[in-house]
Amino acid sequence: MPKANKSAKTAAKAAIAKPGKGQPVLHAIKGGKASANNKTAAGKPAAAKAISTKPASAVADDVPVIGLNLEIAKLSPAMATYFKKCQDKLGFVPNVLLAYAFDMAKLEPFVAMYNELMLGDSGLSKLEREMIAVAVSSQNRCYYCLTAHGAAVRQYSGNPLLGEHLVMNYRVARLNKRQRAMLDFAVKLTASPASVEEGDRERLRRVGFTDREIWDISAVAGFFNMSNRVASATDMRPNTAYHGQAR
Repeated sequence: MPKANKSAKTAAKAAIAKPGKGQPVLHAIKGGKASANNKTAAGKPAAAKAISTKPASAVADDVPVIGLNLEIAKLSPAMATYFKKCQDKLGFVPNVLLAYAFDMAKLEPFVAMYNELMLGDSGLSKLEREMIAVAVSSQNRCYYCLTAHGAAVRQYSGNPLLGEHLVMNYRVARLNKRQRAMLDFAVKLTASPASVEEGDRERLRRVGFTDREIWDISAVAGFFNMSNRVASATDMRPNTAYHGQAR
């Protein structure tokens, strides 16, 4: 790849590790016995081959971060601080942030909306919001979001099975009526938005959702439909660390 077309990761390393004045610095998972009949020509038993029981290490597949040659821009002070917070708390900067970092005018609104929808005040729990993210991403078969938010479901729920069920088919998960209605609505909104009608909203009300919470379900589903399409269009790759989290 030409110098002008470095991967986002390489550019991010330069932008983060060598910040401008006043910008915080970021520092980017035995063998058995020989058979009685397994003898050498000299009549001695052949040595048994050791069988490794250690899991194979995951092979990094997140380089480059995306399939577009976009140079990372100089991080704004707010984003440099946010990247450092991610590094300190998670141990890495999520690749979706690196993907958006070619333009602060796109990165900053993306971060603000994500944080408001997924971490802000809501009648929906953080787990419920992550469940919506995964069910929507499963419908869209988005590799990045299924990997990153599947890990979040496992972490918030403490249940690796739930994360796997939602990634594959949320209908096989052992959900309560509230969760099932929520995901049915989010998936219908994803697959056939024009078919959503008052009866669908009423089903959510019957299991206890307020109209404000129905708005939040819709907003989270809408955000991830957008994110899924951008991630798929650009071949956005999830951080390898997500694969082994909360297993």
